[in-house]
Amino acid sequence: MPAFSLITPGDYVLHPSEDWGLGQVQSVDNNRVTCNFEHRGKVTINTEVIELIPAKLPNSDD
Repeated sequence: MPAFSLITPGDYVLHPSEDWGLGQVQSVDNNRVTCNFEHRGKVTINTEVIELIPAKLPNSDD
């Protein structure tokens, strides 16, 4: 199962090779995931090329 299908709007992610900080998923359209990253801003990622890393907020109990 492709990674993008596990990511939903509102989730938090990290980019695997860039130091953009924590990103919040804004939208998911097939393999295109749009995120708002702390240190980069709004970016659309092709999850067939880059596999985002799921993350939790530092104070999250989940």
